[in-house]
Amino acid sequence: MLNFSRQYWLKIGFTFFALIIACASLYYTNDLVNKLGEREKKLIDLYAKGLQSAAQAEDIGNMSFLFQEVIQANSSVPVILADAQGNPLSYRNIDIKEGTSPEEELQILRDEMELMANTYQPLEMEYIPGLKNYVFYRNSKLLSQLKFYPYIQLTVFFIFILLGYMVLNNSRKAEQNRVWVGMSKETAHQLGTPISSLMAWNEIFRSDPDFSHPEAVEEIEKDIKRLETITSRFSNIGSLPVLKDEFVTQTIVQSIAYLKQRVSSKVVFEFSDQFRNPQATFSINKDLFDWALENIIKNSVDAMSGIGNIYVTLSEIEKDRISIDITDTGKGMNKQQISQVFRAGFTTKARGWGLGLTLTKRIIEEYHSGKVFVKSSKPNKGTTFRIILTFKNF
Repeated sequence: MLNFSRQYWLKIGFTFFALIIACASLYYTNDLVNKLGEREKKLIDLYAKGLQSAAQAEDIGNMSFLFQEVIQANSSVPVILADAQGNPLSYRNIDIKEGTSPEEELQILRDEMELMANTYQPLEMEYIPGLKNYVFYRNSKLLSQLKFYPYIQLTVFFIFILLGYMVLNNSRKAEQNRVWVGMSKETAHQLGTPISSLMAWNEIFRSDPDFSHPEAVEEIEKDIKRLETITSRFSNIGSLPVLKDEFVTQTIVQSIAYLKQRVSSKVVFEFSDQFRNPQATFSINKDLFDWALENIIKNSVDAMSGIGNIYVTLSEIEKDRISIDITDTGKGMNKQQISQVFRAGFTTKARGWGLGLTLTKRIIEEYHSGKVFVKSSKPNKGTTFRIILTFKNF
């Protein structure tokens, strides 16, 4: 089993390592592009000087060497030789399709010269003393592609980091799910034996004519039912729960009535039905849904120290969705607490596991495809939790 703290540092280390690789790679690529750019610039300068030397050479053999080794060697850098008036005289490595008319070719070359002049300062040369010519050039296709490569590279690295983060995050969630399932199944299993034993003893007490405390039998039976409900909840958490259609308003009213008997008598419940559609149903697992409401309400009772009001409001927010707002008059939460309230292990109580609201989120969002969140909260004013579910309107 992975340690969650270790996973956190693993994600930090993975991200840091990926960023170092990305920065090093970007630096190297940019340096390579700059060096290639300088190399091409020197090549064109050499090209211009070669042209000038070839034109002025008296030795025909020397001119032939310069033409073959310098001018013809340029097979990648687009270059245009023009006169002082800007008329193209010759060119290399310019894509001009076959069948292009002389007028179209001239226009293409002039457009290229304008583009080249905006990229690099044309090189000045003299074929004949006093007669100036200019060499226009721009980056080769390879260098142009390499200039975009760092951005593509950076995008790939970010995707790589994102995928790695998602894998680690999903691994953590999967591990948490296995913990929940294993804990829930084991708890349900461990509760099964003592419940069966309690049921047997209760039947013995009930059938014993000499047993003089029938009220104890009733109380024991209530506790047994409570334990059966808890066992059913853990059993459902540990496996895929069965959802059934239940009446919306009736289910919530019953849940509130059940909880009233199990919290402080100084807590006043008020239920407001703004939905007013008693025939509407929604698909839920009643044991788990009651548990989710119970966790929120108990959290609210603790926030009020057992004294205050709890307002439960049922309303329709869309054509097939309802909201259940649970509002208390407790101590409220700050922004940091709101952001962590559903995180496993987070609690503001001196004694507590910090699992109740985490279970609620799992029950509502994973098992009932709904949403649960803190709608609003102000310190010393109270908190409102909101549950959103889909209903079926008959």
